[in-house]
This record gives sequence, C-alpha cells and structure tokens, in this order.
Amino acid sequence: MNTVICMDFGKDKNAYFKSINLDGFANWMYAQAHEELMHSMKFYEFINRRGGRVTLSSIDSPPTQWDSPVAVFEDTLKHEQKVTDLINDLVEVAIKERDHATQIFLQWFVTEQVEEEENVGGVLEQLKLLGEAKGGLFMMDRELSKRQTPEMPDQAD
Repeated sequence: MNTVICMDFGKDKNAYFKSINLDGFANWMYAQAHEELMHSMKFYEFINRRGGRVTLSSIDSPPTQWDSPVAVFEDTLKHEQKVTDLINDLVEVAIKERDHATQIFLQWFVTEQVEEEENVGGVLEQLKLLGEAKGGLFMMDRELSKRQTPEMPDQAD
C-alpha cells in the first residue's frame, strides 16, 4: 500500500498544458492530480487505522515534456493502468491473507480505477478523433475547463 501512496500525482501534466496555453486541459489535470492525492490519503488513513506504519519513499521524477496532448493522455492512461495493476496485486494479497477488511477497502479502488481508465481513455480517444483539427482541440479545452476540483474530506471521514 505504501507504493500506491508514493505514486506521482500528475502536476507535471498540468504544468505542461499551462505552458502551451491549454488552460482547460491544465484544469482537468489539476483536478485529476487533486483526486489522486485524495486517493493516496485514503490509503494513508487506512494503514494508520489498521495499526500499520506508512513509509514514504522517493519516486522517480516524472516526465515534463510531451510531443502532443495525445502523448500526455497516453502517458496518463499507462499510469492509471499501472495503478490498477498495483491495486489488483493488493487485492490478491488481501485474499491470500484472508484480510477481509482490506479486501472491502480495496473494492472501492477497484471500482474507481475502472472509472479512471474510462475517463482518461475517453479524452484520449476524442483527441485521436480530432487529429490535427485545432478548432476541435480548443473546443475540447473549453469543455475540459468545466471539470471541478474535488474537495478534500475531513480526516475523520
């Protein structure tokens, strides 16, 4: 579980989109990064509640430059797929250890990862459909600017 906590949150992608004046895409990535932080905190709190100890480790520096918005979302989808694999591995360990509380806790993340991959994959497919159509890119940018940043829950939640 400590590995999942230490995953990068995608602020680098927000900065990339800001640098190429796609503020709607930047907003989408900012909201995504914030959501990932919230997910990480769920793991943090669960480990602590179960009497474990969170051990934070360093992470590799994420990329900071991409060739296109498509490349950013391809990278993001790969990242989500890696997270899905990590969570699935945790589920397998919990099943093997007969740790029912952890199994129940992880089911939320299993479902969440289906949604994460679907959302990122949806944006990626739309970008691919656009091809080189700059007008479509700006329309998508406007649409992605509408994504709301989720609020952090109280620690008691």
